[in-house]
Amino acid sequence: MTVGSAPTQRAAGTGVLDRVVLVLLVFDGFLTAILAVLFLPARLGSVPFPISALAAAVVNIALLVGARTVTDRPARYALPLAGWFLGFLMCMVGGPGGDSLLIADWRTMLLLVAGVVPAVALLLTWGAAAAVERGQAARR
Repeated sequence: MTVGSAPTQRAAGTGVLDRVVLVLLVFDGFLTAILAVLFLPARLGSVPFPISALAAAVVNIALLVGARTVTDRPARYALPLAGWFLGFLMCMVGGPGGDSLLIADWRTMLLLVAGVVPAVALLLTWGAAAAVERGQAARR
C-alpha cells in the first residue's frame, strides 16, 4: 500500500443514497404499522393471538438499527418509528362510514406498547451513550 491510498471516510447521512435508504425505512415503518394492524385480530383457534404486536416490536428495532447505519444524527434515527406511529394513527382514524381498523381493545394497546416502548428504549440507550461520549470528549 502506498501512503495516499487509505480509503477516505465520509460522514454517514451525507450521500443521496443514504437519504433514499432513510426515506425507504420510514416508508417501511409506515407499512409495518398497517400490516400489524391488519393482522392484529388473528386468532389461534378461538383464542386471540396478536402475534403482530411482537412482530412490530422486532421490526421497529430493526428499522432503527438500519436508520442508524445510514445517518449520524440522533434525530434522524427515530424517523422510521415516526413513520410507524403515523401509520398506526391513520389506522385509528375512522373512514367515511365511521368504521375504523382499530377498536378499543386490549390488543390495540398491546400493539401500541409493543411497537413503541422497545424502540424508544433503544433510542434512549443510544442517546445516553452519545451523551457519555460527548462528556468524556469534553474532559480530554
